[in-house]
Amino acid sequence: MLDVVNLTHTYGSGPDAHRALGGIDLKVSEGELVCVVGPSGCGKSTLLRSIAGLVRPTGGEVRVKGRPVSGTPDDLAVVFQDYSRSLFPWLSVRDNVALPLRRRGLDRTARRAAAAEALAAVSLESAAAKYPWQLSGGMQQRVAIARALAYRPSLLLMDEPFGSVDAQTREDLEDLVLAVRGHHRMTIVLITHDIDESVYVGDRVVVLTRAPAVVAADLRVDLPGPRDQIATRELPAFVHLRAEVSRLVRGRPEFGPEEFNTVPPHTTTSPLVKTPSHLTKE
Repeated sequence: MLDVVNLTHTYGSGPDAHRALGGIDLKVSEGELVCVVGPSGCGKSTLLRSIAGLVRPTGGEVRVKGRPVSGTPDDLAVVFQDYSRSLFPWLSVRDNVALPLRRRGLDRTARRAAAAEALAAVSLESAAAKYPWQLSGGMQQRVAIARALAYRPSLLLMDEPFGSVDAQTREDLEDLVLAVRGHHRMTIVLITHDIDESVYVGDRVVVLTRAPAVVAADLRVDLPGPRDQIATRELPAFVHLRAEVSRLVRGRPEFGPEEFNTVPPHTTTSPLVKTPSHLTKE
């Protein structure tokens, strides 16, 4: 589905140049939910924007379904952290969700039907006629997610989508993303600064070093499903993996991936994160 090959990016030039990405390699298979974490300012958002075609990388290549990305792909959607700026305040919730569907060439009836289905998926069908400014922050982010769902993208990119909501709303939105992903079999790349979140929702957790970022480790999450906000987080496997990711993020980021004493990127499966057999559901 997604191939990122030796991706580099430098902002500016000369003595003021900032090298954000130092050579990122990443593969995401169809149907996977991959979380990307790393130190603050390491280039996570630059990576996501490069995948989305919003930033032209200095070097390397991004391919979606085997096709090089030179602009925003038609079958890709992005959910940003700043939901208040991603919604049009003068449009109703329904019209905000339906707006991108014009790009699909759908008529008004089809757009409204798709918007209604997407709003139902995020439990906001009763808010369809309201305006974004009449909703809470968590509800506004649900609208942004519904808009992405209505578009039916093959690849959904999420840039710290829950960073501006309270803890309870964050947990609700995490569970919503898991439910949506399971129902629509969507491929998702989620950028987050929250280590617990990455372990809870992800199939894999990709850890970046400090800028210029490279992949420090690619850890597979081996936890039973369905995930539960209390039971899953109490599992020894969850606790061990959370600690491992935290060590990597806080470790020796000034060195390359070889300094982290992990198995090679893209094949990493920590021996600490194997789920005990008695905890695995039948």
